[in-house]
Amino acid sequence: MSSLHERHVAVSPEWLALYYRHPLELTHGEGRHVWDADGRRYLDFFGGILTTMTAHALPEVTKAVSEQAGRIIHSSTLYLNRQMVELAERIATLSGIPDARVFFTTSGTEANDTALLLATAYRRSNQILAMRNSYHGRSFSAVAITGNKAWSTTSLSPLQTLYVHGGVRTRGPYAELSDAQFIKACVADLEDLLGHTRGAAALIAEPIQGVGGFTSPPDGLFAEFREVLNRHGILWISDEVQTGWGRTGEHFWGWQAHDRNGPPDMLTFAKGIGNGMSIGGVVARADVMNCLDANSISTFGGSPVTMAAGLANLTYLLEHDLQRNARRVGGLLIERLRAIGAAAECVREVRGRGLMIGIELVKPGTDEADPDAATAVLEAAREGGLLIGKGGGHNTSVLRIAPPLSLTIAEAEEGAEILAGALRSVG
Repeated sequence: MSSLHERHVAVSPEWLALYYRHPLELTHGEGRHVWDADGRRYLDFFGGILTTMTAHALPEVTKAVSEQAGRIIHSSTLYLNRQMVELAERIATLSGIPDARVFFTTSGTEANDTALLLATAYRRSNQILAMRNSYHGRSFSAVAITGNKAWSTTSLSPLQTLYVHGGVRTRGPYAELSDAQFIKACVADLEDLLGHTRGAAALIAEPIQGVGGFTSPPDGLFAEFREVLNRHGILWISDEVQTGWGRTGEHFWGWQAHDRNGPPDMLTFAKGIGNGMSIGGVVARADVMNCLDANSISTFGGSPVTMAAGLANLTYLLEHDLQRNARRVGGLLIERLRAIGAAAECVREVRGRGLMIGIELVKPGTDEADPDAATAVLEAAREGGLLIGKGGGHNTSVLRIAPPLSLTIAEAEEGAEILAGALRSVG
């Protein structure tokens, strides 16, 4: 009989990548741990790409899903949905956007696609400003605004995308500047760019770039950008798919590190809110959300089961103050990893906030990205019982660490020890 991997290869696209030389089948999880089909346990420091945000098999969420599934699984947005309204009310309040409206989707890609639709319709423009090294999803429109070549699968698009400096602090032409000078240079670049446009619809930006390797600008950059955007009437979309719900520890949303001018015109979310269930969405000012003049619904966005999961998960997250835990445990973890990185010649930088940490690897003695080392560390960590991710704008050379927000100090220390051994194994 063929193995599951062989069967996967036989029916899946070649571009549907799997981690590891011998790919894992995960069969169940509990807390911060998962088990594979051979019964081996792993400490999970990636959470299904930041999606199992609270904990695996969280009783409050699994109970809510089970009870709702026993009543009704699906109805669509053509009918009133109590769970959808209740979750939308809570998210609208948490967003900080005045008179906010919420539209639910099934993924972050679809959320960003919706935000682009709203922005271009509102502004009557197909020009979009995006950040270099960015990633916003895999749809035709989301790929069109992705500034990371590893994930930009086509240049054909109905959008005209213009890329702005600022998403990566420690590489590029402004890397040697102070934070204040860096912000000033990026704002000047934006001003110059707008002098060559006919009226962009929006700037879409991740406060911390996820797939790009957990890079970010200095705090306050997007506040400075916002002043420029406001003068031109251009909308700001904050892509909170990976930064939302307290993962950064210091803030509930990533945009709050840049909040001198208040919340964005729109924010998008997904991943962690459902703790593994398919929930995405857009929060926008009422006038922006209501600008469409044709029919639009969502068949699966806001389904009763996913909304029940989102409500239970958000309640648990807030009642147990997991944002504070991300700040406390994440702060200890990043300092531990920086100490480990200081002793490893292949580590260029350890960066991040809360439980959103990146370790950038280079060839020793150089500034050249080393994707082979990243793959080797990924494999070695797995052998040690730890699951992590990888990404980065320079040939996937960044280890991505994003455990569930309920991570304990003991688990953080355990994961750090495994990572230290994995880094030593590759020199």
